Amino acid sequence: MNYNTKSRIAALVAVPALLFTAACGSDSDAQKADVAKVTGKFGAAPEISIPKDAEPADKTVIETVSEGDGATVKKGDFVRLDWTVEKWKGAESLGGTWTQQTPGAKGPRRQAVERVGQPSQQLPEKILNAVVDRKAGSRVLVQGTAGDLIGQTLNPQSGLTAEDSLVWVVDVVAAASVDPKAEAKGQQAPTAAGMPEVKAPSQAAATITVPKGEKAPTTLKEQVLIKGTGPKVQAGQGLIAQYTGVKWEDGKKFDSSWDHGGATAFQIGSGSVVEGWDKGLVGKNVGDRVLLVIPPSLGYGANPSSELAKNTLVFSVDILGTV
Repeated sequence: MNYNTKSRIAALVAVPALLFTAACGSDSDAQKADVAKVTGKFGAAPEISIPKDAEPADKTVIETVSEGDGATVKKGDFVRLDWTVEKWKGAESLGGTWTQQTPGAKGPRRQAVERVGQPSQQLPEKILNAVVDRKAGSRVLVQGTAGDLIGQTLNPQSGLTAEDSLVWVVDVVAAASVDPKAEAKGQQAPTAAGMPEVKAPSQAAATITVPKGEKAPTTLKEQVLIKGTGPKVQAGQGLIAQYTGVKWEDGKKFDSSWDHGGATAFQIGSGSVVEGWDKGLVGKNVGDRVLLVIPPSLGYGANPSSELAKNTLVFSVDILGTV
């Protein structure tokens, strides 16, 4: 449930599903082509140096700048990433996670949390796929034309042409393999008085029944229905979950991960999702099933253009893992 996440590359990409045509280069290609130089330690903002008076390689190049020692990323894995992108000509920065922290803001810096092989809100498909077979802790450079890396959905209002060369640097902060059909296991506790009832059939969206005659609470309400035994969720981690959400006012479902192929992931505790999720899920355990009742002030109340701005939101969330 990533409704509150802003698109980090909206200026470049018109929609998240991206198309490309050119073949991808290999690590060995970097030895034959003019490529940008990347310096700086993993975990800190990289410095990208464009060779003076040099022409960029005429094909896409993927290069492991530094190799980590974590789990090897496979297609279908969940990953947490830092990234930045620059335009070759003029060395113009076009965005990234390193600049997302609001000055003076507290808490973790926002990072990208994605499932490799699935459409991304932040990264072109070819950039995300470049982390496959890399180890967590690795820094990867991807260089190529906007036409190749972004494809037919290159936003014409970005000022870029298909021939413009771009340099991306991606840090694979963490990776995890979780079955997208996984769900919380264990005996579910009865819901507390005044709380919605949750029935969660296996491999399907939960049925959430709002109590009749009860006024919507004005503060966050939460209850752990199934107690997991995994580690506690920490702010800044990517949280992998199944969820179903309904509106308190009419009890109608408005979304569920089960309607989108199963488990999804998002960064928690960084303002990337609604505040009620950040407050209600940080500190819970992997394996928990959590019932959340979120008033508009902690939901979409601050976004009047949202269809859910005036609604109290009720969620059943299965915490499957972290990344």
